[in-house]
Amino acid sequence: MKYAVIDFETTGSGHQDEIIQIGCTLIEHDRITDQYSSFVKPVQDIPEMITQLTGITNEMVQEAPVLDEALRELLPYLEGAVFVAHHAAFDLGFLQRALDECGYAAFQGPVLDTVDILRVLFPELPSLQLSMVSGAFEIDHERPHQADSDAEATAEALLRCIDKMESLPYLTLQRLSHIFDAPRASLHDMKWWIDEWIVQREVQGRLEEPVHAYRQWALAVDDWKDAAELEERELPEDFEAFYTELVEALKLKFDRYEEREAQVTMIHEVIDAFEKQKHLIVEAGTGTGKSLGYLIPSLYYSIKHEQKITISTHTINLQEQIRQRDVPLLNDIMPVPFEAAVLKGRSHYLCLRKFEHKMNSKDYDAQKEQILWAAQMAIWLGETQTGDEEEIHLGPKGMESWRTVSSDADSCLNRACPWFRKCFYHRARNQANQADVVITNHSLLFTDQKADHRLLPAYQRLIIDEAHQFEETAGRHLGTETHYFTLTNALLWLHKEGNIGKLPQLSEMLMHSGYEKAEKWVDALDQAIHKSIQLQQSWDEFFEKVYGEDMVPLEATAMQEGGQAVVRYKPGELPAYWPSLKEIEENIHVHSSELLKTLQKALDEVKDEVDDYDIQSVLTDIQGSVKDIERCRDEMRLFLSMKKDHVYWIEANVSFRHKSLQFFTVPIDVSYLLKEKFFDVKESIVLTSATLSVNRNFAYIREQVGLGSEASSEDVHTVQLSSPFNYRENVLVCIPRDFPKLKGRIGEKEYVEELIRSLAEVAKITQGRMLVLFTSYRMLRDVHGALKEQLQDTSIQVLGQGVDSNNRSKLTKWFTDRAQSVLLGTSSFWEGVDIPGEALSCLVIVRLPFQPPNHPVAEAKAEYLKQKNKNPFMDYTVPQAVIRFKQGFGRLIRTSSDRGIVLIYDTRVIDTYYGKHFLYSLPGPKMEHMSKQLMIERVREWFEPSQAYPLEAQKKG
Repeated sequence: MKYAVIDFETTGSGHQDEIIQIGCTLIEHDRITDQYSSFVKPVQDIPEMITQLTGITNEMVQEAPVLDEALRELLPYLEGAVFVAHHAAFDLGFLQRALDECGYAAFQGPVLDTVDILRVLFPELPSLQLSMVSGAFEIDHERPHQADSDAEATAEALLRCIDKMESLPYLTLQRLSHIFDAPRASLHDMKWWIDEWIVQREVQGRLEEPVHAYRQWALAVDDWKDAAELEERELPEDFEAFYTELVEALKLKFDRYEEREAQVTMIHEVIDAFEKQKHLIVEAGTGTGKSLGYLIPSLYYSIKHEQKITISTHTINLQEQIRQRDVPLLNDIMPVPFEAAVLKGRSHYLCLRKFEHKMNSKDYDAQKEQILWAAQMAIWLGETQTGDEEEIHLGPKGMESWRTVSSDADSCLNRACPWFRKCFYHRARNQANQADVVITNHSLLFTDQKADHRLLPAYQRLIIDEAHQFEETAGRHLGTETHYFTLTNALLWLHKEGNIGKLPQLSEMLMHSGYEKAEKWVDALDQAIHKSIQLQQSWDEFFEKVYGEDMVPLEATAMQEGGQAVVRYKPGELPAYWPSLKEIEENIHVHSSELLKTLQKALDEVKDEVDDYDIQSVLTDIQGSVKDIERCRDEMRLFLSMKKDHVYWIEANVSFRHKSLQFFTVPIDVSYLLKEKFFDVKESIVLTSATLSVNRNFAYIREQVGLGSEASSEDVHTVQLSSPFNYRENVLVCIPRDFPKLKGRIGEKEYVEELIRSLAEVAKITQGRMLVLFTSYRMLRDVHGALKEQLQDTSIQVLGQGVDSNNRSKLTKWFTDRAQSVLLGTSSFWEGVDIPGEALSCLVIVRLPFQPPNHPVAEAKAEYLKQKNKNPFMDYTVPQAVIRFKQGFGRLIRTSSDRGIVLIYDTRVIDTYYGKHFLYSLPGPKMEHMSKQLMIERVREWFEPSQAYPLEAQKKG
């Protein structure tokens, strides 16, 4: 097959824009055989923005052939070829307009888009941007946004796709053909291409079955097995002897292995806590190696005593890091084999029964997005060992479809399911039951607690990593969160316009089942559909009422802060419209109860009397929606009940009005619950993080998790381990003491103007390599545009969270891929972002990260602490901000060779009585405060040490 891989550089994307460069790479017999490229002289001038993007100037195209000449040279390459491009609609549109303009016939051949092909064949790719794809496939792509380079990179990516198609099982190709058999013109050529591969296989006689096939699906896994008897594993009686042996193994594996003093201390503290049955709080500074610091003693204790140990992280990322980096290392050096299992919440795993039913019945919209999702899922199914959605990148629309095929308890057939022995969730649970160490997350830890410990294997020893997030996660999971779409999606799953949904589907199946009571059951289902419509109407009325009364007045202000608006409700201080809202809620309660009663009665009868797998499968799916409706009904009643020990609030994005409303209920104080459910009943719990102490003590975290002053030091041991990194030599903290001050919104204009000016000056010295942390999205947005303008004459790009993308991983990748970058981030960039090396050399903290005092949780906690005669600001607000501040500071130095500067544009750290708590909590960097002008010179001196500048700065530390 002949492919002409095309890329055009143009003066813009409009119909009036022109081609300024052509790139074409020819593929024949699965290899690159020829290339063509040429500049094209346009009629109009090349816009400055295009020159900055492509590097193509007016001078470069001055002597180039005109469009007609360039097309004459290109057309032979297109003859008899498949047109291929990355975002093909763009390039094909320009080609067809150019052909028409120059009097040539339109291109009539097949058209393939590598964006679609890559998305389907490589579902694990985190981005389909050509530079990202090139990086993932290790394709040389030296000149992005130059047509010849882009065409060649696209051709290389297509060759990877051809290799992948060659390797797919015949059964999977058949599945893809079935999926693409849809009336979508834009995917017609994709279907043709797949069918060509099928014909080729049939001609070759290559119809071999995949290694694992079940119910006409190619899988990567066989049945999971019940726990087998483990061979006896002998470890030294003495932990010291075991650890000495382990260190020797590490020295053999790594030529330059050196023990880290802090890590050795942590290892011994953890084993001591396990053996003496006490709780431990250990702050392990960046670079300690805390994962191994708790994994090594956990594995020893678990194997030695045959007692499972659970490790809980706040983020899925850390779970994956432990699985992919630390566990394989320990497998290499441990003297005996061990099992470590990762277990996540059930919705992270694919339900094979739901997926099979959705695919076989084509229960998805015949839209391009849905078809591509189905195709990439079919590919992934033949590759995944875990069925974990973390492996696959689906995009927003894909995530909507994922929710219809993810595993959940309410719609699980368990052992009655034909997929049970292949089930990914039950496989993960089985692995957890067999494991020595189970790696889970805080969310599942609390879900397990609410489910009476039916989800996780029993444990008495627990490691809580990222423990600074433990109390907040507890609040979320011990409270409730009800979205508009929680109920709406459950009802749409049952029935939507056009007689689509599970209830019409069940009715159809029953009508053709031949059962005597079928007509009666169908009548009951019709009643349920009518009641579901009534329920939806009341639900809409409820949300519209709340939005209209409480959110509409906030719309103008909210738009300045990214569109988010928040309203808190207090028992005894409820708005005047509350009685009418309760009347609507009563209607919701009545309609939902009637719907559930009608539906449950019919479902129970059908379940007992109909012995048909397909019908039973649909019943199980409906049961999941029944549970969701029941939960929504009860949570909304709980919200309106307004208990005094909880905080109640709503949030909405005003761009999406009432459909974005979320109702939250959270216990004001969860410390006593944590003490009762965890610390009082578990033999040993280890809390660890890089940021647990405030002012060099652990009083704050102890209070937060229920280990307050009443817990004796015999029960709780605390350790603070310094980072092995040399912060004194490698980090300089600068504070401009004469920088404008802010009090609320007062002085913000002057502050922002000065901030932009200062950031631009610093960015030019550092050549980008700068991460700027904001606490306000509004301020980030104001700075973004103006800073970009100030740096437009340089090669420094400015990236903004929520402006250029909302995806943190994508922004981080863009930042690291292009050295000369400034990245502006808000909340999620303060922690969990790892940018080692010179890509990040300057960290800016714009404002101290205090939570807004009027946020419902902060406000309620302050009121609660006042009632206990405590100082809310010093006992809660400052410690919380200090830990956040330390997390932000930790973004700069990730390895021992990292070096950089931290700029703090908030003079409260030196002007206020509480500012010292922030600076005192840092790990010993050099700290200086000076005038803002001298600070610029100090930054220059730091990055250009050969140029000395006289400074009159007050120095600290």
